[in-house]
Amino acid sequence: MEEAQIVELQTRAVDERELNSDKVIPHTYQPQPPRFKHYKRWTRVTSYILFVLAGQSAATLLGRLYYDKGGNSKWMATFVQSAGFPILLPLLFFFSPSTKPTPIKASSSIVFLYVAFGLLLTGDNLMYSYGLLYLPVSTYSLLCASQLAFNGVFSFFLNSQKFTPLILNSIILLTISAALLAVNADTDNTTSSAVSKGKYAIGFLCTVGASATYSLYLSLVQLSFQKVIKTETFSAVLDMQIYPSFVATCGCVVGLFASGEWKSLSMEMEEYQQGEISYLMTLIWTAVTWQISSIGLLGLIFEVSSLFSNVISTLGLPVVPILAVIFFHDKMDGVKVMAMLLAIWGFLSYIYQHYLDDSKSKLKNKKGNSNQVSLALTDQV
Repeated sequence: MEEAQIVELQTRAVDERELNSDKVIPHTYQPQPPRFKHYKRWTRVTSYILFVLAGQSAATLLGRLYYDKGGNSKWMATFVQSAGFPILLPLLFFFSPSTKPTPIKASSSIVFLYVAFGLLLTGDNLMYSYGLLYLPVSTYSLLCASQLAFNGVFSFFLNSQKFTPLILNSIILLTISAALLAVNADTDNTTSSAVSKGKYAIGFLCTVGASATYSLYLSLVQLSFQKVIKTETFSAVLDMQIYPSFVATCGCVVGLFASGEWKSLSMEMEEYQQGEISYLMTLIWTAVTWQISSIGLLGLIFEVSSLFSNVISTLGLPVVPILAVIFFHDKMDGVKVMAMLLAIWGFLSYIYQHYLDDSKSKLKNKKGNSNQVSLALTDQV
């Protein structure tokens, strides 16, 4: 009996010495409360969701304002989607980690990714601009909603995304929500009759291609975070936004001059219904809000998955008509309310699935920690 007490006292003494020493110790003994870490992560996720919803809604409304008041440049509409990246440079310097320099091979791979993603975004944004130019709003919105289905396919093959009934339910509900808005939106739109069948086909193909390309881009970004960048910092998210946006902006400038649209920009600004200052402010704030939305999307890819970021992006589609009722005095009807409710239902379905996943991971971590503690005590005895 006395020997057992002596052994127990010796074990406690060894544990206390190890906890107070500077040696490498088991991770389970370090004071890192998992509950605080969990709340911190979901605070970041919530912030990114707000960035996506606020930025995407504001950028869409400002883009509509640009076209409604006299803007008609496709390359300018493409340019502002990526040209706001300089506002993120102070954040990049503030959050830059003081780490060892990246190996040359790894840095060359990252540079290649930034250039490739920038060129991909240039083509994607241009295709969206052509689609919005040649298609009715209803058809355009319906085709844009298809990007969630494209993203589901790419996530399955590239990111090993597992589809549960709740996730499938979320995708279906959000797609139906966007489709309701598309079918209900301006059925008397005369855009389709104002353009030729050839241009209508180009707009249709460009919009479908842009939806598929953007979904591929989101999945490739998630794959790059996992396989190439391998850095769990906010500066990695900023890098993924700033450098590809710089490449995309350069591509838009080349396109703007090569197409000759730059010649008509001064006349467009003079003939803008709200005046030249309003014209400039509309473009500037459109660029800023697109950057806010993009940071939110990349943050959600980094923290959760590309499919989840696309779910939030699709959730924002019903938000725009609600805001249009307030700012543009659009009509509010039952279809818009139904679309909003379906979108919220789909969003909550996806969030509940992540809640279940987190609960399972907590149980696994607790079991793993208890096993590590028992093995450590056994080795010390």
